[in-house]
Amino acid sequence: MRAVSDRYVQSILDLPRPTKRALAVLVDSCLCILTIWLAFCFRLNDWVTLTGGQLLTIPVSLVIALPIFITMGLYRAIFRFLGWSAFITVIKAITIYGLAFMVIFTAISFPGIPRTIGIMQPLLLLLAIGLTRFMARYFLSEAYKRILRQNTQTNMLIYGAGSRGRQVAGALSGSVDFKVVGYLDDDKSLHGSLIGGAAVYNPEKIVELSARLNVRTILLALPKIDRSRRNEILEQLRGARVAVRTVPDLNALARGQAEFTDLQELDIEDLLGRTPVQPDQALLERNIHGRVVLVTGAAGSIGSELCRGLARLKPAALLILDQNEYGLYALENELTGDPDTGLQIVPLLASVCDELRIQKIMETWQPNIVYHAAAYKHVPLVEKNPVEGVKTNILGTVTVARAAIAARAERFILISTDKAVRPTNVMGATKRLAEMALQGLAAERASTILTMVRFGNVLGSSGSVVPLFRQQIRQGGPITLTHPEITRFFMTVPEATELVIQAGSMAKGGDVFVLDMGEPVKIIDLARRMVELSGLTIRDERNPSGDVSIVTTGLRPGEKLYEELLIGDNPEPTEHSKIMRARERFIEWAMLAPKLRQLSSAAEEGDVEELRRILSELVQDYRPFDGVVDLVSVRQGTSK
Repeated sequence: MRAVSDRYVQSILDLPRPTKRALAVLVDSCLCILTIWLAFCFRLNDWVTLTGGQLLTIPVSLVIALPIFITMGLYRAIFRFLGWSAFITVIKAITIYGLAFMVIFTAISFPGIPRTIGIMQPLLLLLAIGLTRFMARYFLSEAYKRILRQNTQTNMLIYGAGSRGRQVAGALSGSVDFKVVGYLDDDKSLHGSLIGGAAVYNPEKIVELSARLNVRTILLALPKIDRSRRNEILEQLRGARVAVRTVPDLNALARGQAEFTDLQELDIEDLLGRTPVQPDQALLERNIHGRVVLVTGAAGSIGSELCRGLARLKPAALLILDQNEYGLYALENELTGDPDTGLQIVPLLASVCDELRIQKIMETWQPNIVYHAAAYKHVPLVEKNPVEGVKTNILGTVTVARAAIAARAERFILISTDKAVRPTNVMGATKRLAEMALQGLAAERASTILTMVRFGNVLGSSGSVVPLFRQQIRQGGPITLTHPEITRFFMTVPEATELVIQAGSMAKGGDVFVLDMGEPVKIIDLARRMVELSGLTIRDERNPSGDVSIVTTGLRPGEKLYEELLIGDNPEPTEHSKIMRARERFIEWAMLAPKLRQLSSAAEEGDVEELRRILSELVQDYRPFDGVVDLVSVRQGTSK
């Protein structure tokens, strides 16, 4: 019945605007006639037929009412959007009409027409037109919403028929974007049953169900399953051509920062398809609680997440240092958002290359722990700007480390990268030389424990492939890939920052810590997984009608097909089962210091050729990319 009425409403909505106005005029004309007849019936206390002079009231009513209604704009309004202002206009129009009608039939009067007709009919007309306008607004708007939902709603299945799944279904019941057409659940006893009118289906039949029910989205409402089972479910859903979404984190829901209807894209962990390494809470808290902690590069993706993790461990003060003004401002606002924590946040605008500024900060605040995350890390950019890469990644690291030693900081932890292992690019070479500088300083028996933490690619960080791939998928592709065989180790941002904190707690001086990151991941496999879990298909030779293509652009300058975490062999175990300690070759500080001074001079002069020569001499296995030069040096004519 509702479907029939909706089709009728749709046919009305589709009429041309002049036709709709003519229809409204016709309805109001009928109401004038109807209310005149009702006025006579009420006055004479009988169902009468109008005869003789009584019929005069009809043309008079129409001649007075319709010009007034048209002039006052009663037919310009869209009925389903009528508001109180429109109803006030109706009252004004009928008041004017009523005064004119009363003058004619009450004040002047005509034989056979009771004087009370001039009063009763305008009141009845006001009631009739008001009710018709209200009913039209209500029924047309409700039918329009239903029609809109039917045209725009995406059919959805909820994976999980438990309490959370039912809560989500209830929250989405009024959504104009999604329509819950059923549930998926692993519990076989629920298959075939109904929950709120929606059936529970077997997940093993997802391909058939998605086609039969025209499902475009599956919402995961499984808060208590472990990561391995979650990965199995995602693999099961990949072939169904459905977009997979999740509901917000329970903590965000509890804090009022999100609602059940705020559907999200899959977490980075879901895309990675591996179980994150669990932290050792004792190692996390060992050296942070009640201490003064400094983080350089705090506004970056790794540095900011490191600051969030450190803030939860309740240091006495957290010094956040960066040269990015807005990034520092935003991070400070975020960290000071909860005044109940009592945490002192100190924002410090500075460059790690500014030796005097860094020394003054160290002397003033006397940090116990220093986490050095400041670095240029985008391989192609550093390859084209090697001077800035050397200044920040090597000389900046030495500047901060020596200032920390002078201020008698307890620990200095460098955040390094797997690209420092047998580097083929300037970024990797600068990070490896920064590691060697710390190893050399540590061998000098400095009062500060100097260590470094090396890990692979971080999903979700700035420059990560995940945000890039997501944007390209939304745009319909293509996904750009440098090489079909390119392979990387991956971890999430929280994993990386927890590793840094835990490894720093175990440091003895000169250590290089690496994480057992499991099996490396092919970037093309990650891209395919993202496409398929977005409800799309890969367009290639086997499937020319697919949605998103993958295009290879060629390896970038200095880019390797495979990355490594260790230079040598036989890493040592540590207190954490997934963290290893490597002992790697380095150059004694007495021999390295003069070379660093030469490197500094070459950087100041913008001599790219000399920079590359010194890097090749100091960093084992570094082979500079031939033909890429510093962009500034090109203008100055100092590069080859």
